[in-house]
Amino acid sequence: MTESLTVRCPSCRRAHRYTAPAYPCACGVPVAPSLDPDGTVAEVRHRSWEEEWIGVRCAACGDEGQWPRPELGCPCGTVLSLPVRDPFDTVAAVVRYLGTLGHHDLHRARRGLTPGIGLTGRGILVQIDPTGSPATTRDVECLWLTAMTRSARHVLHFSLAAYPAGVRARAGLLHVPLFVLGPGTGPRPANAPAAALAATADGAP
Repeated sequence: MTESLTVRCPSCRRAHRYTAPAYPCACGVPVAPSLDPDGTVAEVRHRSWEEEWIGVRCAACGDEGQWPRPELGCPCGTVLSLPVRDPFDTVAAVVRYLGTLGHHDLHRARRGLTPGIGLTGRGILVQIDPTGSPATTRDVECLWLTAMTRSARHVLHFSLAAYPAGVRARAGLLHVPLFVLGPGTGPRPANAPAAALAATADGAP
């Protein structure tokens, strides 16, 4: 069910009733972002790719896609970004972190064999699993094989859940860096290849 929220423009103080738009999931079910009535409405002053999109999960099939961040245009000319129930914007956090590693020109990858959201760029393939379920050895192996077919020199996996020991071991053998995403903390290395990569980030000691 789509959600509505009363929004007050911070510039002219005019109140609006906003209904989150629904978009069809790949399974055909309409999906809408969950609005946060306790969140803060922000004025959009500039735009960047990573801030334009949010992850929205389909309740029917469990798949997560990237939906446009909800916005409202006030008649006074102010464009407002609506708050959603998401402790941190998963994709944006990863994109910002990859920027510190020197990867800036990223875009959505074609749908792969592993769950979640894929990003690709020059010489890099990234998989982000926002489901909250632990990654499997097969997830890491499929990601590695996909990277080989695309001649990607760097392949990284990000997850909201901790990695089982067997997955960390297999990723270590394949030299796949594993990162855990946490609210307010940014990506944390979960194996030796990730720790070595993190040490090259801008500002790393």
